[in-house]
Amino acid sequence: MSDRKRSTALALASALAGSAVLFTAPAAHAAVVDVAYDCKTPIGDKSAVSPIDIKAVEQGGGYKLTMTFQKGVSSSPIELGKGAMSPSAVILVDGAEKASVPVSGPSNPEAVPPDTPIKITDLSGTYTPKKSGKVTFTAGVLTIMAMGTTTTCTPGNSPKPSLELDVKAPGGGAVPSGAETTGDTLPQTGPADSALALGTLGGTVLLSGAVGVLWLTRRGRRAGS
Repeated sequence: MSDRKRSTALALASALAGSAVLFTAPAAHAAVVDVAYDCKTPIGDKSAVSPIDIKAVEQGGGYKLTMTFQKGVSSSPIELGKGAMSPSAVILVDGAEKASVPVSGPSNPEAVPPDTPIKITDLSGTYTPKKSGKVTFTAGVLTIMAMGTTTTCTPGNSPKPSLELDVKAPGGGAVPSGAETTGDTLPQTGPADSALALGTLGGTVLLSGAVGVLWLTRRGRRAGS
């Protein structure tokens, strides 16, 4: 292989390697958050803390959200038979847009003994963004319906978001109103902009590679002259 061909191959390999590193950058941040619920129950006020995490999976034009409770947040003075309790909740969306996503889950798969913390099944729902950009997902109000009664549990500790994610609205979405810019920095609105930014950086890598090719080629010619 000639020096010129070898130099070109090395430059292209470096460019591809640089692009691969850029495209593997994480686009989400998740954390398990302790949520302190204040519950209004048929037998009085109760309170409990449950670690909660929220996951999102892209599905069609939206995202399937799954909310998981690691501890029970309420109890019943009498046994709840299998399938007697139905949970639902709201996940609060903030950032590029504000929204409330209803999530729900199956009834209790097993009987719950009296005065035992009720394990909430995983709750899920679909979020379809109207705007592209970075959003956060935070646990909202939890509702438990059991044997004709309703228990409402409200987060009382202003919990932090359980998930931060760059989302893309169907059709690209619009730039969020009130988006701020600093100097020459454009507003960050999500994967579409990330792709453009990566494309620009990739172009820079390729240009640098071209300069390297010229330098190596000229050096090879001097060595052969």
